[in-house]
Amino acid sequence: MGATMLLRALLKRPTPSARNPVQATWLLGRIDLGHVRRYCAAFGFSGDAVPLTFLYLLAQRAQLATMLEGDIPFRLPGLIHVDNTLTQHGPVLLARPLAIATALHMQPPAPNGALHCVLETRAHDGERLAFECASTYLVKRGSRRSGDKPAQQELPAGTAAGGWTLARDAGRRYAALSGDWNPIHLWPWTARLMGMRAPIIHGAHTMAKACAQLEQASGRRMESIACAFRSPAPLGAQVSLAAGPEAGQFAAICNGRVAVEGRARFA
Repeated sequence: MGATMLLRALLKRPTPSARNPVQATWLLGRIDLGHVRRYCAAFGFSGDAVPLTFLYLLAQRAQLATMLEGDIPFRLPGLIHVDNTLTQHGPVLLARPLAIATALHMQPPAPNGALHCVLETRAHDGERLAFECASTYLVKRGSRRSGDKPAQQELPAGTAAGGWTLARDAGRRYAALSGDWNPIHLWPWTARLMGMRAPIIHGAHTMAKACAQLEQASGRRMESIACAFRSPAPLGAQVSLAAGPEAGQFAAICNGRVAVEGRARFA
């Protein structure tokens, strides 16, 4: 998940006649304890158990490898992560190999022409299903009618549940931790090269930070989370976390807009 993979992603050409779905299975020999501890320290997770959102890093590697090795009908640069679900089925053991199967499904075009793909990942420890992850990406933006204005977001009702400040180098530090070196998260000049006004934090970073603070508040481990990534959170900004009126609901709010909203389930 370093410079070589990034270069391959930038150079990979689409195959219009690619099959649907694209499928592959990858073997992870073991999980590095040092990596888990660095992740826990970065977000505030307690103990040495594998946090739920750490599993996204494993799924993301398999998903990217599947797209790089298979024929896909779109270019990888420009994909926008719009939502993600994670479910853990019991403990994930560091020394146990995981068979990580991924299937990429192209969705039918939306009425406005927007295209999405869904990457479904299931990791097995022998015969046991260890965890599942589904990631939805916007492949092609839909058309907007002349005169249409973006819909105004209504901030959700809820109670304060935490918050954090995004450091200017948070994107680079998370990239080193996760292996996701998308240029839009790194420096102002790399973000501008990709059409962004300023670098933004990874959606998975916000998901993990919210997960850690919700676990701290409840004193329980999270076993599933479903997130929708609504708007970008620029580096250097303040993020506030709100708990919704229903059990497990939450929203991360940045610059007066919902950056991430979702629902969690605790063990």
